[in-house]
Amino acid sequence: MIRLSPRALRHITNLRDHYEALGRDAAILNLANVLEEAAARIQANPGDGLPAPRPYPLLAKPGRLWLHVKDYWIVYTTAAPRSIVGVFYETANIPRHL
Repeated sequence: MIRLSPRALRHITNLRDHYEALGRDAAILNLANVLEEAAARIQANPGDGLPAPRPYPLLAKPGRLWLHVKDYWIVYTTAAPRSIVGVFYETANIPRHL
């Protein structure tokens, strides 16, 4: 099982609230599916992520990798126990949200 950090939970809650306000139930379901897929990929192959999203190479940090899953960037820790520490829609200004 992959943990969610408090920051990741805030990101997810903010995204879900935004989608609810717009009446976008399909987007909420897609977000849940993305999180499940990301957790499965991290568990199966924890070293498979990228150091950072290509547009933001300065976000690379030791002990963290990034996955692009559908329309989202997922950042996670590589040390056990692994945790998802950030969830961003791909067109977000990610540095502004960190």
